[in-house]
Amino acid sequence: MAVHLIQALYDSRTPLPSDEKFYKQAIEDIEFFSISSQAYHLLKQQGKLEQTPSFFQERLKKTYDETLYLNLFIKSETKRIFSAFEDAGISMIPLKGLTFAEKYFGHIGARGTSDIDLLIKKADLQKAINYVKALGYITEEEFIPAHFHCSFSKQLPDSPVPLIVEIHWDLLKEKTSNLRIEEFWNEATPLKPYSYVMELSDYHTFYMICLHGWKHQMNSLKYFIDIIQMIHVSHENLDYTRLYKNAASHKTYKRIIRTLSIVYAQFPELEDLKEFPMRRKKKLWWEYEGIRDVHVKTARQYVNFAYFQFLDFDTMYHRFIAIVRWLLPSRVELAFELESGSQSRSLLGGYFKLLKKRCGSFFKTVFMRMGSEKKG
Repeated sequence: MAVHLIQALYDSRTPLPSDEKFYKQAIEDIEFFSISSQAYHLLKQQGKLEQTPSFFQERLKKTYDETLYLNLFIKSETKRIFSAFEDAGISMIPLKGLTFAEKYFGHIGARGTSDIDLLIKKADLQKAINYVKALGYITEEEFIPAHFHCSFSKQLPDSPVPLIVEIHWDLLKEKTSNLRIEEFWNEATPLKPYSYVMELSDYHTFYMICLHGWKHQMNSLKYFIDIIQMIHVSHENLDYTRLYKNAASHKTYKRIIRTLSIVYAQFPELEDLKEFPMRRKKKLWWEYEGIRDVHVKTARQYVNFAYFQFLDFDTMYHRFIAIVRWLLPSRVELAFELESGSQSRSLLGGYFKLLKKRCGSFFKTVFMRMGSEKKG
């Protein structure tokens, strides 16, 4: 339902449905994927909000208002960080978040965010950490080896959820690509009125947004909307030929091509706006039901998972590193996957428990599939 609504928002040839039952299902999908703000903003921007049922409008408006108030607070915190880095002469690029919402959606409330993502140069990492801590973000999450960011948080008044600042020095895990982050810096320009706070070019923002969606296995419609919105707003500045060449050089080609192929497969009307000649026509394995219903697991979803986890790598070396890290995650990642707050258990025992959990889930899916086919 939500997919059809998004198609109607971005394609003038697709009319909004008039069936109230559609909107009851659509609002459930929208809230499941946390895209109420995007839906409300786009409907209002296009003058289509009044074409939807009143209950639908009210639900969207309520979440939009809550998101707007939170984003206004996060913006004030973001400005404090910008000023601190500017005064210290530390170069920094905000990623996604409010800067992305204001530039590509046109409004601070058009896209929800829950943290502040910053890209810094690795040489400035310790200085950046010191300044973030000085601003009150003193709770530090344990660092995961080979990752490309570290996280700090502070509690907010009257909120059970802390505000997190993620400091990035790269966009992908170590040894899984040949991505050259300095190329992103080279085309970044100052974000007025600052000199040291920069913004990525449209091209590199799009590259980053595609990689971000891939890292999350395109498991939410919010990643689709980010990519679609950028194509609609900045298609003239998105050079796909350059993207193919850079991705091939950076060894991110399969990741970029498959991500965009999935988006174009779900929203084929994008071809009329921005042709995608390298689109994969063969089976992509990704399916909407796999991200909408967390309780349903199919063999198809396991193949999709395998692509994101192992097969979407351009070299055997990068694929080997990904497989090893999946089989033998760090102690921090192991505790997270086992949903255990404790990391005191033996590493070997943890790996055994993780293997048992994964195998059990896989074979349960296979046998359920076989049983349903016999009944059919």
